[in-house]
Amino acid sequence: MKTAHLRNTPSSQDLLGWDRSHQFHPWAAMDGADGADYMLVNQGQGIYLWDDTGKRFIDGPGGMWCVQIGYGRSEMAEAIAEQVMKLPYSSPWTNTTEPSAMLAKKIADMAPGDLNNVFFTTGGSTAVDTALRTVHFMNNRLGRPEKKIVLAREKGYHGSTYLAASVTGKERDKSRFDIEKRLVHFLPDVNPYRRPEGMSVEDWCDAKVGDLEKAIATIGAKNIGGFIAEPILCSGGVIVPPEGYHKRTLEICRKHDILYISDEVVTGFGRLGHWFTSKEVFDIEPDIITCAKGVTSGYLPLGACIVSDRVMDLMMNPDDTALFSAGYTYSAHPVCCAAALKNIEIIEQENILEHVLDIAPYFQRRLQILADFPGVGNVRGMGLLGCIEGTPDRERATLEDERTLGALLDAACEKRGLLVRPLINMAVFSPPLIIQRNEIDMMFDILEEAVKEVAEAL
Repeated sequence: MKTAHLRNTPSSQDLLGWDRSHQFHPWAAMDGADGADYMLVNQGQGIYLWDDTGKRFIDGPGGMWCVQIGYGRSEMAEAIAEQVMKLPYSSPWTNTTEPSAMLAKKIADMAPGDLNNVFFTTGGSTAVDTALRTVHFMNNRLGRPEKKIVLAREKGYHGSTYLAASVTGKERDKSRFDIEKRLVHFLPDVNPYRRPEGMSVEDWCDAKVGDLEKAIATIGAKNIGGFIAEPILCSGGVIVPPEGYHKRTLEICRKHDILYISDEVVTGFGRLGHWFTSKEVFDIEPDIITCAKGVTSGYLPLGACIVSDRVMDLMMNPDDTALFSAGYTYSAHPVCCAAALKNIEIIEQENILEHVLDIAPYFQRRLQILADFPGVGNVRGMGLLGCIEGTPDRERATLEDERTLGALLDAACEKRGLLVRPLINMAVFSPPLIIQRNEIDMMFDILEEAVKEVAEAL
């Protein structure tokens, strides 16, 4: 029989040892090594984190694209505690609660067009799963069981549950997981940085729209149920598709009766200065929007799949009783919904959306300066999203060369007190939305020093 030997005040060495021995982390390297060395984080306040030695770091990734209002908000703790004492849980199968009903109304009011129906989930992956199952349910309901293939994009990331992983196209490493290949077709990379030399961005956009038209002609619209697209491909490297791409692809989907799913798990709730970016930034009204992350600023897990009235009407059939038999034990969790309501209230009261719109141009100007530094192939971003893509040698660089560059940049930033999210040869960042101009300067001053160090090292 195992016994736990936990002292009241375990040391950092104890905690890190237990972590290596017992905690199975997401995206863990399975190479036989005795666990990775993760940073032990003890505290957060504002845009900063402190490790177990007391060293302070700017949280460049904003948690995991999610800590919009920053760390250490006592209002959040109070709202969460109050709801825990009032009602910590209620079954979403048979009950509703004040927080979930209020949040559903709030999100419906924020969402564009007729997206008025909010299905709560546990996070982004389960929100995407729900969206894809909605596509399948609707077409089965309409007597079109063959209309199931989902079009997705290379470099897109939609989650790690089975269906969400199946439509994720950003994998560069070998994966030992199965995916449902019969249900997905990937469109080629939309990154303008990858366009052929001499091609204009406008011609690149035409080519990328042509990829969608070609796929529909090849597969057949009668077999395609949906198209899922992030407004900005964030985990793929903050890829901003060419101007006009989103609107043109939505029009093609409508023409061929293909549902358009906008995955706003990262871009929703203020990252670009709006509650949702689909309509406000990219001028589209999708059939379904998925969201998570920023809805609670990471204080508690929550996601949502927002479905249009049109799709809901198509799923209804009074002559054929059928249940939408999808959901989770923690769907519409009252404490998570209370956290989301308080998070939204803070964003509104502190004018955080307006702050992002005001400060984002400065953030992007500081980012663009890095384009001229040695070893930097491309910089890109929008709002408070950014990416530096390094290039050891664009003609001959191997994957291992790119990994080395990314690891060196990550280490150079970390030792100076900045955390970034390394993605092979890229560093991406999405700091808390409350970041101030002087903190943006601190962040990019560190990045400039780190890029110079890496260039010299290579």
